[in-house]
Amino acid sequence: MAIATKTINPLHFEDLEPHRFEDLVRQLIYDYREWRSLEATGRQGSDDGFDVRGWEITGNYASSIDDENEIKEIEEDRGWLIQCKREKSISPKKLETYLNELNKGDTSELYGLIFVAACDFSKKTRDTFRAWCISHNLAEFHLWGKAELEDMLFQPKNDHLLFAYFGISIQIKKRSIKTKLRSILATKNQVIHKLDNHLEKHPIANIDFGYPILLRDPEAHEYPYSDKIKDFDKHPTWLICSFNGYYHSGLKFLIKSHDAYINEEGQWDYAESVINKVCRDDPWRSQEKIDLQEKTNSFYRTLPHQHRAILNVFGLIPYDDILAIDEYGDKDIKIPNAPCFENPHIYVSFGQKHSPFTGGVFQELNQQGKNINLDETKRISFFKEQSWNSPQS
Repeated sequence: MAIATKTINPLHFEDLEPHRFEDLVRQLIYDYREWRSLEATGRQGSDDGFDVRGWEITGNYASSIDDENEIKEIEEDRGWLIQCKREKSISPKKLETYLNELNKGDTSELYGLIFVAACDFSKKTRDTFRAWCISHNLAEFHLWGKAELEDMLFQPKNDHLLFAYFGISIQIKKRSIKTKLRSILATKNQVIHKLDNHLEKHPIANIDFGYPILLRDPEAHEYPYSDKIKDFDKHPTWLICSFNGYYHSGLKFLIKSHDAYINEEGQWDYAESVINKVCRDDPWRSQEKIDLQEKTNSFYRTLPHQHRAILNVFGLIPYDDILAIDEYGDKDIKIPNAPCFENPHIYVSFGQKHSPFTGGVFQELNQQGKNINLDETKRISFFKEQSWNSPQS
């Protein structure tokens, strides 16, 4: 499956108010050359376009005679005209019309021309622009469309303009990513340190699969009284899972396991309604579930070994989702008639889906220590509540 990438959408120059688009273009050209002056003459106009006249400092000097017949050296400047059109499209014919409308008296002494529009230009339009400029003896000419404007705005030096006109800042985004990454790494180091420290002091014992950890929603103020929560079994706000190890960006847990069946043809099934214990000392597990599991296990043990399997369900919690970790849990907390759990508690939001596993959930079918590929097309109806006492052939 292809991995989706996050990108910034195209900038909508055409949505800018006309004078704001004019201001943007003028501010982009301030450091384009070394200007002696720039004049925003178009702000007095009534249409969507405007002219900016600029005089570029060249360092070249020419001789002139003043009123006293003295020869003086004056610095020659290059004259530029920048015309802006805030339009969604400009055809070759339309562009040529705009160019011909330029004052001939102004273009006769121009050094360069920059034509800017809030659209993309076709090759034919660009060729038309080039041919017109060459025929009018312009030394430099540039056609800036939407692509060129975006290229300039995404340069670090223009980040302030990108933010001012479009509310986007690459530099702020980078700082935000950096801050977020530091937070994730700090959480990762803290979690690994506390879990490793706890496991070192408390060797694994009385455990079916991995090491039991309590995942706890910080908004679950009813803890530890599950009877105060409606449908706690279906939508728990805390649950015991078995810590199964670290992965590159979070923690892996065994959420639950089911007795499963597999035959020589690769057909398989599992006891979907019955969840095996991942912790023998789960104080919130109902007696009804315990009895049903014992009944299912009795049926499971009658199966030949070659047909026995276990379906494990794993969940991943990204480090960024972990709010806090309580290394000591309910240790030394004594509340009469209240269930408790002394292993570490990890605080993580369960969200609207009543699950903390935003990193994903996946299943593994395991037979005698070997993982079997789950082919849904080969699943059969093997486990039925009415047939727990006698295995099917």
